[in-house]
Amino acid sequence: MTATRTLIYVHDPMCSWCWGFRPTFERLCDALSGEATVVRLLGGLAADSDQPMPAELQATLQDTWRRIQQRIPGTGFNFDFWRDAKPRRSTWPACRAVIAARRLDGDAEEPMIDAIQRAYYLQARNPSDDGTLIALASQLGLDGDRFAHLLN
Repeated sequence: MTATRTLIYVHDPMCSWCWGFRPTFERLCDALSGEATVVRLLGGLAADSDQPMPAELQATLQDTWRRIQQRIPGTGFNFDFWRDAKPRRSTWPACRAVIAARRLDGDAEEPMIDAIQRAYYLQARNPSDDGTLIALASQLGLDGDRFAHLLN
C-alpha cells in the first residue's frame, strides 16, 4: 500500500527537546510505516556564527536539560559538556553535517543525526566543532575529506 499522508518533522540535531522526543518519534515512525511518509526537515535553531555562547544562555540550556530529564524519564544528558567544551550558539554546523552526510550517502542522514546527538548529549563532545563532525562522519564510514569539503 502506498502512503497517502505525509508527516513533516522539523528538527535540529542540537535541539534538546528533539533528543528527549526521539524515542517517541521512532515509535511514531514505526506505527506510521506504510501509512504515511515521514519527511525530516532541518530547522536550524540558531544562526551561523562562531561566537561563544553567553554564560546566561549556557545556564538556561542546562536548566532545560534538567527539565527534560524530569519530564521525560530516561533521557540522558552529560553535563560535563558545559565544563569541558567551548559552547557556541550556532546549530548550523550540525545541520550542515546532516546534509553533507545525506549528500555522500542517502542512507547516512539518520545515522548522522544519531551520532551527533549521542556525541553531544551523552559524550560531551561539541557538535559545533568541525573536528567532531568530521570524526563522526568517518566513524560512519563516510569519506572524511569529502565530508569536510561539503561541511563548509
